[in-house]
Amino acid sequence: MVNFRHFRTALCLISIVIAASQSFYAQSDKVDKKQMSVRVKAEFLHAWNGYKKYCWGHDDLKPISKTCRDWYGQTILMTPVDSLDSLYLLGFKKEGDETREYIAKNLNYDKDISVQVFEITIRELGGLLSAYQITGDKRLLALADDLGTRLLPAFDSPTGMPYRFVNLKTGKTNDPISNPAETGTLLIEFGTLSKLTGKPIYFEKAKKALVETYNRRSDIGLVGENIDVTSGKWTNTDSHLSGGIDSYYEYLLKAAILFDDKDCRTMWEDSIAKINTYLADEGPEMSKKNVQGKPIAADLWYGHADMNTGNRTATTTGALDAFFPAVLVLDGDLNRAKMLQDSMFKMWQANGIEPEVYNYKTGKTEEFGYPLRPEIVESTYYLYQYTKDPKYLAMGKQMFDDFVKYCRTDVAYAGLKSVKTKEKTDYMHSFVFAETFKYFYLLFAPEKTLDLNKVVFNTEAHPIQKTWKN
Repeated sequence: MVNFRHFRTALCLISIVIAASQSFYAQSDKVDKKQMSVRVKAEFLHAWNGYKKYCWGHDDLKPISKTCRDWYGQTILMTPVDSLDSLYLLGFKKEGDETREYIAKNLNYDKDISVQVFEITIRELGGLLSAYQITGDKRLLALADDLGTRLLPAFDSPTGMPYRFVNLKTGKTNDPISNPAETGTLLIEFGTLSKLTGKPIYFEKAKKALVETYNRRSDIGLVGENIDVTSGKWTNTDSHLSGGIDSYYEYLLKAAILFDDKDCRTMWEDSIAKINTYLADEGPEMSKKNVQGKPIAADLWYGHADMNTGNRTATTTGALDAFFPAVLVLDGDLNRAKMLQDSMFKMWQANGIEPEVYNYKTGKTEEFGYPLRPEIVESTYYLYQYTKDPKYLAMGKQMFDDFVKYCRTDVAYAGLKSVKTKEKTDYMHSFVFAETFKYFYLLFAPEKTLDLNKVVFNTEAHPIQKTWKN
C-alpha cells in the first residue's frame, strides 16, 4: 500500500530542492572568483590562527572548549604536517616556512605508540612528501623515510595486507579486521616514497596489499566492507562507495595514472564496470536520448549491494561518497560525473549542508553529523577544472557560504553534531586545512596556482608530482 503521507513529504522536499536549484542556477554566471579566493584565504587564516593560539604543537584543536587533542596521548604534529602544503598553495609562505622549521626540529616518530596505519599514511606521510616536493627541504623527506620504515611491519601479515595498527617504536601490530580502504589506500604515498628514496620495498609492500585486496573480490567483482588480513576472509559482505571502501577504488585509478601502472589500470577498469553494474541507481531518463543523441539528465546515485549476489541492500549515500564524481572525471566519464555531482548537491541542499548518511530513495537524512568533510568540494573543483562550467563556481560558492554560516566559531571552525539543528561539535579535524579549505581555494584560485594535469592528489588532498621516470 502506498504511504501517501510519505509521498506528499517527498513531493514537498522535491519542490523545495527544485526551487532552490532554479534560484541557484540563475546566479551561476555571477561568481567573482577573485573575491571568493580572498574570502577562502581569510577563513583559512582565521582557523589557522585559532589553532596556533590554543593548540600549537598539538595534533588538533577543539574549537568550542579551546582545548587540544593529541591522537595517541602525545603529539605527532598532525595539524602542522597535514596543513603544510596548503599553507604554501594558499600563498602563506611565511607561515609555511615557520611551520616547516617547527616540524623539522620537533617532529619525532620514535614513540611507543600504536598508530592507525591508514590515517598516518594519508595525513602525515602524504603531507611530508608533498611539502618536500614543494620546498625541496630534505629534512621532510628524511622524516617521511623514517616514518615509512616504522610503518613497514604492518604489512607482515599472512596475506600481505596490513594490520590496522602498528607501534612506531616496537613494530608490534594489532587489529587484523580491516577494510579495503585501509588495505588499499597506501600505494600513492609508499610508492612515491619509494621513487624519491630509491627503496623499492615501499612500493612493493603497498602494491601487494592493493593487489591482494583486489584478488579477494567476489565472483561478480565486488569487494566487501571488512576483511581479516590474517585469513583473507571477508567478515562483512556489504559493498558500496562509502567509508571503508571508498579510497580503495580511488587509488586503483590514481596509482595507474601516477605510476603508469598497467596492473592498477586493469584492476580499475574491471572494478568500475562492476560498480556501474551493481552499485549504480540510475533514474529512468538515463537511457533516453535528446534530439542531439545525448543522454537526458537524470538522477544518478550509488547505493549498497551484497558483494556476492549484487542484490541491493541499502539506498543510502553520504558525505564520504561525494568523492566519486572527481574519480569519474579522472576516468573521463564526464556524463556520469555531472549527474552524480548534481545528486550530491541535492543531498547538500536538503539540510543546507551535507550529512554523513542520506537515503536517496526516501529523501531522509539518516546520520546527521558533518565533521567538515571535503569530498563534495573536491568533486566540484574537478568538474570545474575539466568543464569550465560556471555552475560549479556557483555550487562551490553556495557550499562555502553555508560552510561559513554554520561551522565558523569565534576562533576557528567546528563540525556539526546535526545538520538539522546546526548544533556544533567540539572538534576540528586537520583535514579542514589539508582538504576542505584547499579545494575551496583551488576552485576559485587563479589558474596558474596548480596544474591539475601535473599532480595526483592523495586521498587527503596532498598533491604529488611525478618527478621520476618509470
